[in-house]
Amino acid sequence: MGDFSQNGIISTLHDFGTKSTSVIESELSKFSEQRKMELILPCLYSELEGEALPKIVDEISKTKYLDHIIIGLDKANEAQAKKAWKFFKKLKNPFSILWNDGPALKKLDQELQKNNLAPSELGKGRNVWYCIGMCIARDSARSVALHDCDIKTYDRRMLAKLFYPVVNPLFNFEFCKGYYPRVANNKMNGRVARLLVFPLLTALEKTIGKSDYLNFMKSFKYPLAGEFSFRRNVLPELRISSDWGIEVGILSEMQRSFSPQNICQVDLADTYDHKHQVLSLDDETKGLSRMSIDIIKTFIKKLATQGNTFSREKFRSLKATYYRSALDLIDIYRSDAAMNGLKLDSHTEEKAVELFAINIMKAGEAFIQNPMDTPFIPTWSRVKSAIPDFLGRLEKVVNDDNKKHS
Repeated sequence: MGDFSQNGIISTLHDFGTKSTSVIESELSKFSEQRKMELILPCLYSELEGEALPKIVDEISKTKYLDHIIIGLDKANEAQAKKAWKFFKKLKNPFSILWNDGPALKKLDQELQKNNLAPSELGKGRNVWYCIGMCIARDSARSVALHDCDIKTYDRRMLAKLFYPVVNPLFNFEFCKGYYPRVANNKMNGRVARLLVFPLLTALEKTIGKSDYLNFMKSFKYPLAGEFSFRRNVLPELRISSDWGIEVGILSEMQRSFSPQNICQVDLADTYDHKHQVLSLDDETKGLSRMSIDIIKTFIKKLATQGNTFSREKFRSLKATYYRSALDLIDIYRSDAAMNGLKLDSHTEEKAVELFAINIMKAGEAFIQNPMDTPFIPTWSRVKSAIPDFLGRLEKVVNDDNKKHS
């Protein structure tokens, strides 16, 4: 039975299966005559050799409404970059590759570093930020979508539904977030959302009180989804997080900049699977441990900007409240899994909760020791103000690279 509830303060757009993919794509093609669409694909070279990206490329090639695709390529040497250009020629859509490790883009990055405007660390946030810069420089698309390149269950209907809310001229949405059940291979996945984000939001309400921001974040069915779409005017002032807090950070920016009436979430799939991160119990710089610390810090810093104060005592209270809330949720997930014939290892679930509880204290201590630390990369409006011709040079460098390797 389709879920048609509207429980949060943002709009939820469901998929009842009553409109075919071809009809949605036909409408998008009509919209594209006046509203060009661009897709951003941040990827690692290693994903070109995986099972997901070749299928993603095949599915995207079946679409006819995309004006352009911007591909951010990370961790690729020259030989691998050449293979990447050959690989993406399978696309039947126009595309540009940003070879982030290439000499031309590295030179531009060094210029930004000298002006204290460059991303502080490597990773998805930096990759997405440069791709957005290229999108702004091209100044062609009215709407932009972004998704990861490790989605094993991808089909082109996901992309069509992701674009539709920000392209349809009768809608007023400036931003759209995807959601889906994290169920695949007979398992209940999505540990960081289920066991950290949801109980943490509950614990934050209990320890610091209810707020518009926490109510906003609780409205999202899957706040860590890596699938977004925007209208073009959102991008120049968008602050991108350089660490694992990018998804939460973008939602926080949307809450700051727009009314809930301009924000929606859309049902993208019945099942969803992608590359899984290890829990990393023994190394807080890797895997889900690193991700959890970055996400917690993102929440803390956002709430601090709204006038909330934090102390070691507050973090101890938050940890205890979170721990109880998370354990209660494990009982619910166990019942849900049994009802649906899914596997759920309670011991592994509780180990994750114990790790996340410890990481609340680590994130809190990091905030207390360095409250002025910010993971956000400067906005492209600031870069343009400081170096007016930078975006033009970025576009030229990317175009030259693509002419050279095409």
